[in-house]
Amino acid sequence: MSGHSKWSSIKHKKGAADAKRGQLFSKLSRVITVAAKEGGGDPSANATLATAIQKAKDNSMPKDNIERAIAKGAGGGEGESYETIIYEGYGPNGVAVLVEAMTDNRNRTAAEVRNIFNRTSGKLGETGTVAWIFERKGSIVVEASVTDEDTLMTVAIDAGAEDVSQDENTYEIVTDPVDFMAVRGALEEAGIAFTSAELAMLPKTTVQLEQSDAKKMLRLMDTLEECDDVQEVHANFDISEEILEALA
Repeated sequence: MSGHSKWSSIKHKKGAADAKRGQLFSKLSRVITVAAKEGGGDPSANATLATAIQKAKDNSMPKDNIERAIAKGAGGGEGESYETIIYEGYGPNGVAVLVEAMTDNRNRTAAEVRNIFNRTSGKLGETGTVAWIFERKGSIVVEASVTDEDTLMTVAIDAGAEDVSQDENTYEIVTDPVDFMAVRGALEEAGIAFTSAELAMLPKTTVQLEQSDAKKMLRLMDTLEECDDVQEVHANFDISEEILEALA
């Protein structure tokens, strides 16, 4: 399991996002609004919107906020116009970093992202620098204490999962994006609780980090995630669970 997936599950367990919930809701609303504007306000006919709504619910976003965001996008009126931009770069020890931003001001966002890389031991690269290392997949993390491997394998694979792997105290289920919701639903139906479930850009290869570089890498991740225009940050680092727990 990639360090990014471990870090996501640890942040979820520790409630690290709570202090930034207002900012998080703003970002989730933006994604929902754009999805509704581009594909319509009916989640049953708009898979992108359905996924965005589910992510908002996972983060305890109030129903009223979700409905307002859908209405804003589906209304078709004039207003803010956002575009999605991908930035690519490197973190400590050559870790590949992929940043997904949604912005109404390309120049502002580019300057902010570049500044963050420059002051947190990173380096912003050109388009195509690291994107080839990643592929979009569904990632669902389950604590090993929740269920046994045979049960999890049976439920996940039967629902369409591509792979189930174990790393120390956790399992990671990887799916094709189109099968993500079906696998998630099968786990819920089977009563198997998961720590995190998301569509992410998973790395094909990883870079192992020791504690000094790990601390710098996680600072880069956190600082990028704090940027209002940044929606998601993906990286191909791998950090032992002991170091992650110590740094978290």
